[in-house]
Amino acid sequence: MSTSWRVPFGDLQRSHQALQADLIAAAKRVIESGWYILGTEVTAFEQEFAAACGVAHCISVASGADALYLALVAAGIGPGDEVITVANACMYDVAAIVQSGAQPVLVDVDPTTQNMDPAALAAAITPRTRAVIPVHLFGRLADMPAIMEIAERHGLIVIEDAAQAHSAWRLDDTGRPRPAGQWGHLAAFSFYPSKNLGALGDGGAVTTNHREWADRLRQLRMYGWERKYYTIEPGGRNSRLDELQAALLRVKLPHLAAANAARRERAGWYTTALADLPVEVPSDEPGHVYHLFVIILPDHTTRDRLRNHLLAHGIGCDIHYPVPTHLQPAYADLGYRPGSLPITEDLAGRILSLPMYPELSYDEVMLVAETIRAGII
Repeated sequence: MSTSWRVPFGDLQRSHQALQADLIAAAKRVIESGWYILGTEVTAFEQEFAAACGVAHCISVASGADALYLALVAAGIGPGDEVITVANACMYDVAAIVQSGAQPVLVDVDPTTQNMDPAALAAAITPRTRAVIPVHLFGRLADMPAIMEIAERHGLIVIEDAAQAHSAWRLDDTGRPRPAGQWGHLAAFSFYPSKNLGALGDGGAVTTNHREWADRLRQLRMYGWERKYYTIEPGGRNSRLDELQAALLRVKLPHLAAANAARRERAGWYTTALADLPVEVPSDEPGHVYHLFVIILPDHTTRDRLRNHLLAHGIGCDIHYPVPTHLQPAYADLGYRPGSLPITEDLAGRILSLPMYPELSYDEVMLVAETIRAGII
């Protein structure tokens, strides 16, 4: 395996280089303010991010994982409830459901988009189902028109997992583009450094148009306090985006649209360069923001051979994600077995993530494609 990357899988130093002076100025502003928790930077970022998502409320928290958990608690999901989600997005959603006391119910995905299959969702609904968490995987929105129609018909709460989909969108039934966070009743975002909108540390947020849930989320992120030292929410925790990260995110947010456009451009380069190879590339959709560029190989053996070939030749790559949640040892008690989610399991053995970030050069994309060609033919 190469220790000197010709094309690294990710390069956060590159992404911050052009913004370095503004990031340093923002950090200096916070340091000199003497106020580091829940101050003016957090308030301003929450307003700016809510506006970017086209929603009324943004409640920032410590991480994307906390955003999922607190969204469930704020919506009143708990013991005795079932929450439907997918198994191919690592275990974050299932972990949040379990922490809330609810029961995860896992359904299969569409083989092309790798997002929740609406038909599978509809088939999994029982009298105990209270909520659904569709994951906008790899930067492409799930089939939200279909999912919302099913949810509304059954009276279900929809919590979007938008951790990989900042400003991703799809058309609604009227032909209007609606971004992630504007579809469900709540949406959970992550600001982990590698995300399309990433902090220089950890962070997350929940967005919603529901004032009651927004107020409850602000209490839940701060020990369940109604006011200082006066607790009214038993499910509260310490989960706050700090002032420094909020200030840094405020610097980066105005550049998100251009960064997403750059990702789309690089996805086009990949698609053209790989067109004649036995590789399935993501289908082009206008609202896809390509948090990851994930190809699908013909079989598990070919995928593993290509992955080893790329790594040996200094090309960063990864698998998102190699073991579906229902086959993870921690969740064996959910009762799923190999074969329970055949499409999810098949894809986990054939997917491979290639380098994808706004600063990736054309020559680097061509080098990745040439290395794939040499390793697959």
